[in-house]
Amino acid sequence: MLPFRHVETGDHAAMIMAGSGETVLYSELESRSNQIAHLFRALGIERGDAISILVDNSPRFFELTMAAHRSGLRYTCISTKLAPSELAYILEDSQSKALFASHSLAPLAEAAVKDVKGVARYMVGGVSDTFQSLEDAIKALPVTRLEVESLGEAMLYSSGTTGRPKGVKRAPVERSLDDLPTLAALGTALFAFRPGMVYLSPAPLYHAAPLGWCMGVLEMGGTVVIMESFDAERALADIEKYKVTHGQFVPTHFVRLLKLPEAVRNRYDISTLEGVFHAAAPCPIPVKEAMIAWWGPIVGEYYAGTEGNGFCTLNSEQWLAHKGSVGKALNCEIKICDENGDPVAPRVEGEVFFAGGGSFEYHNDPEKTASVRNKHGWSTLGDIGWLDEEGFLYLTDRKSFMIISGGVNIYPQEVENLLVNHPKVADVAVIGAPHEEMGEQVVAVIQPANWEDAGEALAAELMAYCRAHISHVKCPRRVDFRQELPRHQTGKLYKRLIRDEYWGKTLPPNHT
Repeated sequence: MLPFRHVETGDHAAMIMAGSGETVLYSELESRSNQIAHLFRALGIERGDAISILVDNSPRFFELTMAAHRSGLRYTCISTKLAPSELAYILEDSQSKALFASHSLAPLAEAAVKDVKGVARYMVGGVSDTFQSLEDAIKALPVTRLEVESLGEAMLYSSGTTGRPKGVKRAPVERSLDDLPTLAALGTALFAFRPGMVYLSPAPLYHAAPLGWCMGVLEMGGTVVIMESFDAERALADIEKYKVTHGQFVPTHFVRLLKLPEAVRNRYDISTLEGVFHAAAPCPIPVKEAMIAWWGPIVGEYYAGTEGNGFCTLNSEQWLAHKGSVGKALNCEIKICDENGDPVAPRVEGEVFFAGGGSFEYHNDPEKTASVRNKHGWSTLGDIGWLDEEGFLYLTDRKSFMIISGGVNIYPQEVENLLVNHPKVADVAVIGAPHEEMGEQVVAVIQPANWEDAGEALAAELMAYCRAHISHVKCPRRVDFRQELPRHQTGKLYKRLIRDEYWGKTLPPNHT
């Protein structure tokens, strides 16, 4: 484990910032991650302890994760879009002993930690009121490896339907410290990963997929090209400039790439691409067809979750023969189950369960952990779908109406819990509605306390209310009003009836 595959030569690029061109060599990544590992030990942070990382896209991000990884720590990479209260909750729930934050995020970091006790505070690229400089803290520390290294593990937080984020704790991976990591091995088998590859990462690094795949590339000795933020034409220019061979995208990236004028798309040489893949949300069939036609049959796909309980994949040829599928099971069995938890026949829709895949639990939440397992012990991400006769999976719904906007998971319950507390709101349903570019947009359907208040002014007030309390990523982009929401006498909300209105489905006559 770390030694990295290219650390012996030292002059091979580990990371390149696409915009600035800043380059970190493997020898530098080795030295800095070792220094940070020694800082952990100096702070009394030992194997099994937790830290949190609030760092924007930069090489410092992976210097921190690699240090935690080689020190046996649980490391939580946190969205830079959170509100201070959300960040504070994660720090306390994860029992983090230290927070590392970018200087550009100092106001958020300071606001979050003001009432959090016992957390060491270090800032990358500067200092603030209660954070000291990480660079100053490590400059005198050894660049040599810890005497005893052990594998660490990411524990990322995924918002729950209860409105509070939940830490996903996977079962420890049993492998030698020098073995090829799981995602690097998967990338080699499925997406043509190889030593010396150049991997483009266009997404925020704190998400599970960019974090995992980039870590895998680094551990096998490739070069990661990190985009500061995604821009469609800039991505094509980066592929040409850095001779990118591989990359992972989400469908929204594809949509934006395809919207470029043909002259712009043809301006850049992308012939170095060997294998690209996408995930995070089902890709619209016309979009996937167009990408394969443009980039060739090198576009793979996978379906999995942060929980790591199953993995499905397919390549371009398989997808063209099974359009709309998200793949076949690789390390597990897919079970489509009815409401009683029993398997159903091919082409019958039901809840998607994984059997025989990886095990996990939700940190500090045994009830939620139990809720995603059925009587057979199979686990689910909450998706709805069906299998064809060849075992290819097709998804037809999303995690109990979870919204996927631009590849980001948004859980409606958290937004509903906030809005229902507004004095002018009697009832609320938050759903995902179609959006040409982002895939889905967040829509709040409001039953106002007084119907006379319904209108643009209240809509603007509610949007501002959300932005003041939660991450803007989760906030409604649209507010609509209904005189009454469809609820059963028991209080159950028929959210599907509301959602179907936006997705062009016909409602039953008794619910119009």
